[in-house]
Amino acid sequence: MKLVIAAVGQRQPAWADAAYEDFAKRFPPDLRLELKAVKAEPRGGKSAEQLMAAEAKRLDEAIPKGARRVLLDERGARLTTVDLARRLEFWLGDGRDVAFFIGGPDGLDPALKATADESLRLSDLTLPHAFVRIILAEALYRAWSLRNGHPYHRE
Repeated sequence: MKLVIAAVGQRQPAWADAAYEDFAKRFPPDLRLELKAVKAEPRGGKSAEQLMAAEAKRLDEAIPKGARRVLLDERGARLTTVDLARRLEFWLGDGRDVAFFIGGPDGLDPALKATADESLRLSDLTLPHAFVRIILAEALYRAWSLRNGHPYHRE
């Protein structure tokens, strides 16, 4: 099974890429974490709706067919680490890959949002995209470690 982070924006600071990779490499072979970064639509002369629609098409093409679709959105469900571990358990039982969508500067296209199986929030704050990738990778790793009795997470 794969956990796929589908994110708009290909170029992040080196420190962000290194931090993300540090968490991604910790996952076991049977639960891989993959980043699929897609190109942001060039700004200029296009409406926000046109930009989001173009980015949504790229995001949709980047994920595995049939994957569970999870939006990251400030209005999404607020979960604790224990709650996320339970969601991970459910996703593993479901057997489908899970794709997490991170929008571009204008957010996620409403048509893409309408296809979501669920929506999660990482914070009530708006976070920089580089941080979101790292925080999501760490939260998923922490959920996996809790589920597996690994000492990384402590209550």
